[in-house]
Amino acid sequence: MKKIFKALTILTIASVSLVGCGSDKEIETAKEAPSASVGQAEKDKEESGKKKDEVTKKEEQENKEELKNKEKENKNEEKEDKGGKESIDLSVKPNEMGKVMVLMYHNIGEEEATWVRTPENFRRDLNTLYEKGYRAISLEDFAQNNIDVEEGKTPVVFTFDDGNQNNFNIIEKDGKKVIDPNSAVGIMEEFNKEYPDFNMTATFFINGLKPFRQDDLIEYKLNWLVDNGYDVGNHTLGHNNMSNVKDPLKIQKYIGKQAQFLESFVEGYKVNTYALSYGGRPEDKHTDLLAKGEYEGFKYENVAILNVGWDPSVSPNHKNFNPLAIHRVRASETNVDNVGMYDWMEMFENHPNRRYISDGNPDIVTVPKKYEENIDKEGIKDKKLYLYEEQ
Repeated sequence: MKKIFKALTILTIASVSLVGCGSDKEIETAKEAPSASVGQAEKDKEESGKKKDEVTKKEEQENKEELKNKEKENKNEEKEDKGGKESIDLSVKPNEMGKVMVLMYHNIGEEEATWVRTPENFRRDLNTLYEKGYRAISLEDFAQNNIDVEEGKTPVVFTFDDGNQNNFNIIEKDGKKVIDPNSAVGIMEEFNKEYPDFNMTATFFINGLKPFRQDDLIEYKLNWLVDNGYDVGNHTLGHNNMSNVKDPLKIQKYIGKQAQFLESFVEGYKVNTYALSYGGRPEDKHTDLLAKGEYEGFKYENVAILNVGWDPSVSPNHKNFNPLAIHRVRASETNVDNVGMYDWMEMFENHPNRRYISDGNPDIVTVPKKYEENIDKEGIKDKKLYLYEEQ
């Protein structure tokens, strides 16, 4: 899971100033070139500083690996504690063949529009989902069927397209740089502080070379997201509509160059999810290049590819599930043609048998027996399958 990069210290929003952001100088990512007149002593000092930086980066990587190992150990202990089939509470009517909403957001702004949610409405979205029993999981976990939410709850995936500034904005307050409380990240962090069991996370799909539109904060923001349990995905170099691209080299350039750019800011991180711009795919003979390819020696491989949204995704346990063509739901109430997130939530309320309901055990796939014929029994791999007759 990408959450292995979770930092030892988690920054809070708005009320707490950002670490390392006390001044413009402290958060600058660009380095001034040394003067040609620098003496040997200064060069030696610079070399020493570089070596110290290398040591620091190595130590940070070792700390991340240590956290990764501890998280694995903790999860193994949790799995052992959860027990086997006899521990499953059938009274919650678990159905891990039900559908899952992968929500598609774009902007957070002052005026509601087709591709814009106001801060108030986004907060309402989060509260409504929480109250109706939804719990957030990462896109990568969903795509790889690593769903781990409490029993009786339904997983939901958050995604944001384009990487606009209103998704993750830094402002000044009382002379300090803080996360804008009305940006998407600010709102989600505030909500997660109040409801930690929601497990707030999201994937931000970024196109172009100016993520979140504050050039001097690119490295800071990308690292902050990864360190705080969020993910960064690919939305191509120029928001490219692949249905218009016939050249296989250009397909690989638009995906590969963007992934390489984003990865250059976050050591050890792999950009391995991709949201199709305009939902466009190239002609069939080049479709494979969306998932895997190479550009100027840089190789990319995506574990999840997302369509433009209008309906929930089938469960990863379903034989029709394709992680390279995941359906999404419009996270809006404007011009959604009765297929927005609130329409689907109402549908699940009226037809609860169509909704994914967790059994609370990530190692067991619990499904009403009547859905057995649609289960991808090979795809569930080493998980145990528990079929039961509904009462």
